[in-house]
Amino acid sequence: MTALLRLENVTKRFPVGRREITAVDSVSLEIHEGEILCMVGESGCGKTTTGKIISGLLRPTSGTVLYRGQDIWQMDRTAFSRFRKDVQVIHQDPYASLNPVRTVYKTLSAPLFRHRLVKNRKEATQKIIELLEIVGLTPPEDFIHKYPHQLSGGQRQRVSVARALTVNPRLIVADEATSMVDVSIRISLLNMLLRLRNELNVTFVFVTHDLSLAKYFAWDGRIAVMYVGRIVELSPTPQLIQQPRHPYTQALLSAIPEADPKLTRSKQRFQLRSHEIPSLLNLPPGCAFHPRCPWHQPGLCDQLRPQDELLQDGRQVACHVVSQQDREAAG
Repeated sequence: MTALLRLENVTKRFPVGRREITAVDSVSLEIHEGEILCMVGESGCGKTTTGKIISGLLRPTSGTVLYRGQDIWQMDRTAFSRFRKDVQVIHQDPYASLNPVRTVYKTLSAPLFRHRLVKNRKEATQKIIELLEIVGLTPPEDFIHKYPHQLSGGQRQRVSVARALTVNPRLIVADEATSMVDVSIRISLLNMLLRLRNELNVTFVFVTHDLSLAKYFAWDGRIAVMYVGRIVELSPTPQLIQQPRHPYTQALLSAIPEADPKLTRSKQRFQLRSHEIPSLLNLPPGCAFHPRCPWHQPGLCDQLRPQDELLQDGRQVACHVVSQQDREAAG
């Protein structure tokens, strides 16, 4: 597949008092045309910051963001405007992302008029009706003149999706797009996004802390597992779910509850040395995961930072032990 967007050694630091924290640490990543890529990890791992860098909302401290081969921060005003039109965001909180004093019509018509995609109110109304039908808000006449407070959480999030679709994007960054809606409607929202991907060939970067959601949404795509600012494993979803390689990925998978209570009780948990996540202000030397890792090798993991390595099966992993195992298996 063609690389639609590429991150090359991207790092993002933020000042904290007189010090700095590294929220994203030397991340390199390709996002392919038409694929679904899920970014998974615990709170504070850098996945949301990475999503904002991908969408051009944050400028990296160092490294390069390439869209269709062009550095977005070296683009002229016209090219960058086109990039921002092509890459849209669905925010986490549907209660905060919509202006409470704007009707659905006002919210969706604003980008249409701004980008000159419609000429008048009649054309805008017709386009908005089409968008509301696409995202499952039917009949659209029941929603077009409503305010956000008159909508449920799921309906608000569908309006947010419709807003992202107004400018015909090529890539959508969905940041925890289902985490603040009822569990009962999460699957319907995910199914709607999958349908949009298939019908409109939209590329998705789906940011979530829930590996079970990532498994469902990106079964035909890939999952990038992040830990304190780094991607520690990047793999096609079936491989990652069925045979995780990095110990942190194994720990995340073992923590997913099963539908059957008996299976949940009998499930073997991946035992960590510690449950404490290190502070970004005081990261341990070497591999940042080594204080928690049961595979920790003294003199190696606590001193030398692991590099991203491509394993024989094609997945990318940053782990000394896994790399050694892979080399030994290769003979």
